[in-house]
Amino acid sequence: MTPTTSSPSKPAKPAKATAAGTGGGSGGGGTSAEAAPTRTTAVWTLVVTSVAGFMAALDNLVVTTALPSIRRSLGGSMSDLEWTVNAYTLTFAVLLMFGAALGDRFGRRRLFLGGLALFTAASAAAAMAPGMGELIAARAAQGVGGAVMLPLTLTLLTAAVPAERRALAFGIWGAIQGTAIACGPLIGGTLTQHVSWHWIFWLNVPVGLVLLPLARLRLRESYASGARLDAVGTGLVSLGLFGMVFALVSANSHGWGSGRVLAGLIVGAVLMACFVLHGSVSPRAMLPMRMFGNRGFTVVNASALLMSVGMFGSVFLLSQFLQSVLGYGPQEAGLRMLPWTGMPMLVSPLTGLLCRWIGSRRVVAAGLFLQAVGLGWFASVVSADLTFTTMLPALMLCGTGMALFFAPVAGLLMDSVTPAEQGIASGTSNALREVGGTLGVALLGTVFSSNGGYGSPAAWVDGLRPALWVGGLLLAVATLAMLLYPRIARPADPAAEPAEAEA
Repeated sequence: MTPTTSSPSKPAKPAKATAAGTGGGSGGGGTSAEAAPTRTTAVWTLVVTSVAGFMAALDNLVVTTALPSIRRSLGGSMSDLEWTVNAYTLTFAVLLMFGAALGDRFGRRRLFLGGLALFTAASAAAAMAPGMGELIAARAAQGVGGAVMLPLTLTLLTAAVPAERRALAFGIWGAIQGTAIACGPLIGGTLTQHVSWHWIFWLNVPVGLVLLPLARLRLRESYASGARLDAVGTGLVSLGLFGMVFALVSANSHGWGSGRVLAGLIVGAVLMACFVLHGSVSPRAMLPMRMFGNRGFTVVNASALLMSVGMFGSVFLLSQFLQSVLGYGPQEAGLRMLPWTGMPMLVSPLTGLLCRWIGSRRVVAAGLFLQAVGLGWFASVVSADLTFTTMLPALMLCGTGMALFFAPVAGLLMDSVTPAEQGIASGTSNALREVGGTLGVALLGTVFSSNGGYGSPAAWVDGLRPALWVGGLLLAVATLAMLLYPRIARPADPAAEPAEAEA
């Protein structure tokens, strides 16, 4: 995410203040004096941004337990279901940093309102979709709205909350996002079973309609100077990733040697190579490639990418396996996923003690290892008559591993870069995790389809087992990668070098 800078005004209009007041004027304010944030403004900003963030985070996993019902209602193949998930995560991932930069340049509240309005309208379109094509298009539009809306929730919160209270505000914001991820499969399953799958999308509409006027009236406008608007880089990475995901999703139905698969892989690889070159030479690149010369930064992001590939792809398949093979209803499937998705809420408070005892690097590596063991356990016991008690240890291992990973990995990331690079580093990490989720659904879905399919419980198991082994292998590689994280990673601050030398 793009960091809030010390300059409160819009570059082109330095006379304007950051805030328009709680009355919600249209621009960056109408007075040359900057108004200090009030307690009321801070509280309203926390409420609005937390609820908006909850909506965007919820839609990452809320659809997983509804996939079998969507397939029965609208038809479609495995690739259609993959795109139902990937259309959201892919657009969200590739536009995340660009959306934050747009808000910094043109006004965070203004862009937040636009992203929220688009997300709400797209949710209604998804709920009313008459076919898979329309649903996938609506999910892509949801991803665009979420990519603009979510990163701006933190920058708006930073601008509205006094420095001494930001830790508390960020803690509340983060806890609410964690609750959305933990409860996503359960909420989606409950609505699907007792109402219909359409309501996993209708749920966003009244919330968005309430938030829009509140955001307009209660949020302060703010800007940041020097925002990176890299339209070329955004276009290259968006088209490149789309080509590669399109090839992976199409491989099973058309074959790896087909023209569309080869074209997708080749074009995607060429565009991604151009993105890397662009990031190496452009002074305004959204992702400067020089940052990957930092071993700590590279290790953290590689591990996070591999973790998302293995875990998101596995959740995509397992949530369907619980319903299609084991016969659980959508709500029952969501409840049985809670030992996985909800475990971080129980374990995360303990990770601080573990990090002080054995170090953050070892804690994160242990989290990745536990996830690898959990997926391997699941792959070794999976069968058409698998009981919940047999799968429970695997679910708990995966959930505990996620908790040990997510809580300290952000600190490792921030320690690996200079303070001036922390905004870019955070945005990069968030985007790569979303990209990993997209690639995970496509890759593990391809492994599943190549070895089994929807035809029978036996075919389901034949496809699921190798997919889970692949996911576990990727997490094992991520574990080894994390062990390469340097013991002292924070680069020296150039301004402090003379003082250090004198000392």
